[in-house]
Amino acid sequence: MSAAKKRALISVSDKTGLGPFAQGLAMLGFEILSTGGTSKFLKEQGIPVIDVSDYTGFPEIMDGRVKTLHPRVHGAILGMPDVPEHAEAIAAHGIIPFQLVVVNLYPFEATIARPDVTAEEAIENIDIGGPSMVRSAAKNHAYLGIVTRPEQYGRVLEQLRGDGLSLELRRELAQAAFEMTARYDRAISDYFLKQQSPESKFPSQLTLSFKKDADLRYGENPHQSAAFYVENNPPAASIATAEKLHGKELSYNNLLDLDAAFAIAREFSEPAAVVIKHTNPCGCAIGKDQVTAFLQAYAGDPVSAFGSILAFNRELDVATAEALVEPGRFIEAIIAPGYAAAALEILQTKPKWKNNVRLLRCAAMCEPQPGGVDYRRVSGGLLVQDRDDQSDPESEYKVVTQRVPTDAELRDLKFAWKVCKHVKSNAIVLAKEGMLLGVGAGQMSRLDSSMIAAHKAGERSRGAVVASDAFFPFRDGIDEAAKAGVRAAIQPGGSRNDEEVIQACNEHGIAMIFTGRRHFKH
Repeated sequence: MSAAKKRALISVSDKTGLGPFAQGLAMLGFEILSTGGTSKFLKEQGIPVIDVSDYTGFPEIMDGRVKTLHPRVHGAILGMPDVPEHAEAIAAHGIIPFQLVVVNLYPFEATIARPDVTAEEAIENIDIGGPSMVRSAAKNHAYLGIVTRPEQYGRVLEQLRGDGLSLELRRELAQAAFEMTARYDRAISDYFLKQQSPESKFPSQLTLSFKKDADLRYGENPHQSAAFYVENNPPAASIATAEKLHGKELSYNNLLDLDAAFAIAREFSEPAAVVIKHTNPCGCAIGKDQVTAFLQAYAGDPVSAFGSILAFNRELDVATAEALVEPGRFIEAIIAPGYAAAALEILQTKPKWKNNVRLLRCAAMCEPQPGGVDYRRVSGGLLVQDRDDQSDPESEYKVVTQRVPTDAELRDLKFAWKVCKHVKSNAIVLAKEGMLLGVGAGQMSRLDSSMIAAHKAGERSRGAVVASDAFFPFRDGIDEAAKAGVRAAIQPGGSRNDEEVIQACNEHGIAMIFTGRRHFKH
């Protein structure tokens, strides 16, 4: 067999697109070497295959654990034929160099994601030979190409049909290969750490792996460049899995606002609409149907709602679409679990902003989301904490005032509390009849937030409820709420001045609940 013969080594777990790709290689004159299940798959496709064991003269042993860990395999990957010492070894040992190595790994991450996985199954899905071949081929990318993902097949075949793989592409493939093995090793390490310390959420060494989804036009400001990266296995209910159906490309700020709107809409089981501006809600409402919820949410602060981001927790229907495109409204982006066909057509064709509005669909947006951690950069480091996305146990609510909230007030208190936890601290939320009336956010003083919320609500605050993300440190916040006509309050409690605040509520006839849980959002 001629040493100049083109050869490809193929050993993959994920066989997506493999048949046409291997057929393309065969048509280009490649001899294909393969192992185990991959060899069987290719032969079933009618593609000529040489078993690696026939090439090495050594059989697969130990249930396939040892099959490619052989000098004739790694010599064919790592050899540099134009280096005299390498050429001598290649000739002496009957090594035939590969021009292409196609390998992806045992599905370790998918295996351990199964709730019923056993330790034995996890161990058996740790690939050994695969990463060794991948790293060897990536190291020797000056002489061969390493293909690790099905989406690379088309581009590789295209170049092979021309002048061969360019050095630029081989470098790109090598980088992707090292990225894959790094992520794979980190997943294994994290798994073993979890087995040793089941309660540990924060390993001693943290290595994060995210895949770039898109380059963005710019960051928060035009002079900042930006990109959007997604987790390797993002939750089904997440912005990362949302599908853009229409509109301009998403910006950095769009994604931040969409995530904020998404998080609030998920809080409610009733039809809900959320209006976001600069990551804070300027409108939110629940209603008997979607259009009612939207109209109430938009009416919360129609001035701020211009150029806003919206979220719905139901498929967007025709009545809501007709309300959205009324003259005078301008919407940047919308996210919902889905869109009725007629509603989608309305949003794409009727308003002046029809070509610009981004329409996103996340079918799973209201499904339960597993607990996880949040990451936040500081200069020189990273802060990591539990996500604050779980529902508060209402069994821990405690009425601390002489007056008990009425049923209607209690419903509004629960509504206001769900919204308040997503508002930037110091957060004050005024609400009534399932509608957000006024928000005070991001102020250095809780009293200032109270005054802003009351100003936004105006006369509508008479008979409303107030929610505070952290305790009232003094009675002045309650006094301000009383001036606005507030009838009930909900807050975590826990201040050394709680008795003073409770006394102020009693003086004003305000009912108050302590939740026992704070929701600062810096």
